[in-house]
Amino acid sequence: MTKRLLHIFAILLTATSIYAQAGTGIFQFLNLPTGARQAAFGGTNITLYDDDLNFAFANPALLSEKTHNYLGLNYTNLFNDVNLGSAIYGRNFSDKDFMAFGVHYIDYGTFIETNEFNQELGTFTAKDIAITAMYCRWLSPRWTMGITMKPIFSFYERYFSSGLGFDLGFSYHNEKALFSAGLVLRNVGFQFNGYNSIDPSQKQELLPIDLQIAVSQKLPKAPLRFHLTLHNMQTWDLSYRLGNDAPDKMDGKTKMAIASDMFFRHTIWAVEILPHKNFYIIASYNHRRQKEMAIKDKRSIAGFALGAGFKANKFNVGFSIVPYQAGSLGYNVTFSTNLTDFGIK
Repeated sequence: MTKRLLHIFAILLTATSIYAQAGTGIFQFLNLPTGARQAAFGGTNITLYDDDLNFAFANPALLSEKTHNYLGLNYTNLFNDVNLGSAIYGRNFSDKDFMAFGVHYIDYGTFIETNEFNQELGTFTAKDIAITAMYCRWLSPRWTMGITMKPIFSFYERYFSSGLGFDLGFSYHNEKALFSAGLVLRNVGFQFNGYNSIDPSQKQELLPIDLQIAVSQKLPKAPLRFHLTLHNMQTWDLSYRLGNDAPDKMDGKTKMAIASDMFFRHTIWAVEILPHKNFYIIASYNHRRQKEMAIKDKRSIAGFALGAGFKANKFNVGFSIVPYQAGSLGYNVTFSTNLTDFGIK
């Protein structure tokens, strides 16, 4: 089993070597967090093994016997009229085979259409949507493997594009050691047609591939769980600096500072406080987001995120706040429940 996993991992590394630049790929909304708890973890978490079905959006290998018959609904207000939503339902067909079906979308709001003379012609909208089907199976008592297939549709005014993406994930869970780990390759796929499909010279773009590795460790005698996620491991340079923007000469100290900054851009750090099995508080720090969204020479809390959740009666409720820039906060709300509690089997 170990050799097989190593072989698969080597194939994943080879497949992702085609990407070498930050921000490449079509359908970037696929990288947005689905759910308040995911957002509170700094944008993603691929290790958490419990009954929160929404984590299957990030890693299909997190489906389990605990997610059977669960329904999850998520809503996010990103900026002004930009809204993100998702829904997911889990269904198990055996003790080792788990599935889930979901959808997530982003609505960019309503825009005013004008011509070259600035005359208003009306309004138009822009939306992206992905439909997901997820499958997970036990490989051993501690390992699971999952795969997601997601047809993607994009509508921008009169322009349309579609594509197909896949996620492949692995999860390791050692309940005795209170340790979990995850490996996932997200958004492997292609674009069927470009937005200007009548132009034969238009090239189809690839999806925004993201190779993630993560670990989680709960303390045995304290209500704390720590998480470290490494994302975009398929490429080192996550800056948007053009080659001619780089300084001609750099001393060793400058090179070390740049390398250190680039390493931390791949990391998301998070801590959970778990005072009760039905209540949690999360705080996280995403260094890449802080570097990209902070305003130069001004203090900023971009990159940090906070969230909390609780179980009330038959419902799990989560809420998180993500500051992107000064005066620009993203609000995330999640509701989930087990339909079995309502007599629906």
